[in-house]
Amino acid sequence: MLAPLLALTILATPAAKPPTNTVCPVLGGKVTPGKSPKVAVRGQEYYLCCPGCDAKLLKDPDKYLEKNGTPKNAAKK
Repeated sequence: MLAPLLALTILATPAAKPPTNTVCPVLGGKVTPGKSPKVAVRGQEYYLCCPGCDAKLLKDPDKYLEKNGTPKNAAKK
């Protein structure tokens, strides 16, 4: 009974936009597109410099991201 509901939920969930950042939004380290870890926040994926940054970004995205989703450190690098 739950399987059809779960399938419908999965199909209805929009995919996150692919990452475009060149530095980690948390620590500012270099990222390697296609190889660096990534995490989705608010419908946008972000590359990270290390696996530990995902928890920090998910816990407090407003600390690292502008309202429009641009990493706050984007202009610094």
